[in-house]
Amino acid sequence: MTISVWLEGLQAVLQPSVLLFLAVGVLIGVMIGSLPGLSATMGIAIMTPITFWFAPANGFAMLMGLWNAAIFAGGLSAILINTPGTPASITQSFDGYALYKQGKGGLALGINVIFSFIGGLFSTICLMLFANPIAKFTVTFGPSEYFLLALFGISMMISVAGGDLLKGLILGAAGILLSCIGLDPILSVRRFTFQNTSLLAGISFIPVMVGMFGIGEVMFQIYSRRRKQEAAEQEAMKENLKLGKILPSAKEMAALTPRCLVAAIASTIIGAIPAAGGDIASIICWGNAKKLSRHPEEYGKGSIEGLAISSTANNGVIGGAMTTMMTLGIPGDAVTAILIGSLTMYGMQPGIKMFTENSGFTAQIMWLMVLANVVFLLFGLATAKISAKVLNVAQPTVWVAVCILCVVGSFALNNNFFDVIVMLAASVLGFIFKVCDFPTGPFILGLLLGGMLESNLRRALVMSHGSYGIFVARPISCVLLIMVLFTFLWPVLKAVFKRRNTIGQTEEK
Repeated sequence: MTISVWLEGLQAVLQPSVLLFLAVGVLIGVMIGSLPGLSATMGIAIMTPITFWFAPANGFAMLMGLWNAAIFAGGLSAILINTPGTPASITQSFDGYALYKQGKGGLALGINVIFSFIGGLFSTICLMLFANPIAKFTVTFGPSEYFLLALFGISMMISVAGGDLLKGLILGAAGILLSCIGLDPILSVRRFTFQNTSLLAGISFIPVMVGMFGIGEVMFQIYSRRRKQEAAEQEAMKENLKLGKILPSAKEMAALTPRCLVAAIASTIIGAIPAAGGDIASIICWGNAKKLSRHPEEYGKGSIEGLAISSTANNGVIGGAMTTMMTLGIPGDAVTAILIGSLTMYGMQPGIKMFTENSGFTAQIMWLMVLANVVFLLFGLATAKISAKVLNVAQPTVWVAVCILCVVGSFALNNNFFDVIVMLAASVLGFIFKVCDFPTGPFILGLLLGGMLESNLRRALVMSHGSYGIFVARPISCVLLIMVLFTFLWPVLKAVFKRRNTIGQTEEK
């Protein structure tokens, strides 16, 4: 696209009506993203029919604002109540809530919005500059590459298992087995449904996540609460709710930015891969950042670096997902699948024609994504303390509110009470895991990626007539396989290097 097309697109999105719809979309997105169970996909699905009443620029301004803001806002509830507002915010609860309990809630909220902005803006710039090359690369992925990508994501359970690797592997395997419930991905026969039609589609990931991290956390807090501690807890809450500073210092920004730019690059590439969303990107980026960090022991216990990495990865996938959708007409995730329908309703066909016949509107969409990141940055910083004050109430009141939101959010997914039952069962499991000191991250990770792992493994073997050579036959597969092996072997290699260094230091003495 020429410079004149970019300038005309910028002029079009700076109209007052477009900016108003963009601001409304950001507001709706923050409300939806911060409520556990109400995902960005649901918000886009609800608002898309409404936008057909508006001009295309106004309608897409609302959708772009909603999408970008909802992903960022998922970190608000992850930090304040330890319940991810969206699936992409799961790793933000690992460090964000711990920071809040340490009295650094303001800093956690500030890091969330600033690095979500950095990740989103970076991926949007990549969309504007490298849309065609990235899309052409990811479209070459076949079943073998998808299987290895899923295996790479599952290998992150080593990082999210905490100090007990065996417990983490057991729960990760349990999550993978649970993902097998439903219709067989190849033969479409029923598996483990017990004649229950609600199980034909399998166990939904979001109700399980909401139950374990929402009501499960509430049950554990009630279980571990002591009346004698009530007064001390109230004082501690008041101290926490002071939040402290919102903006990280220049020194902290200088230390965090380089690592987060690497996470932004990785999440943009992951986002461009169809079906790989913010949840997978955040898990992969957080897990690898922990391995390479100078202070890996802080991850999961209130690491500022870990929270910044997660926040960057969440919004970093958006530009990548839009790249695949706009250039090739292939949805990068569930949201872009809905947006394809929106473009079609407006008489536009995603693909190469978006950059030729509809280049002006394509430029407008990209500028809207840039402006959406700017607007939610300003909104997030301005309302950080207000968002935390909602918890300045008695602890039982917070518990009741969280439970209500979890139930409503789970039911609203498919308007199906069965999802509420799944959520309640997951909350009991989450409570048991907490009491027995089992990490919940590997279980969620196995459930999330199990279906992708199984279906692509079987498709790859069908294509190769049972030969496992298909997983090393292509350069991309080989690179992914090396990354998987490195991830599994890194803890062993790290222990060996540490032992050699210890022995060497002892001999020197």
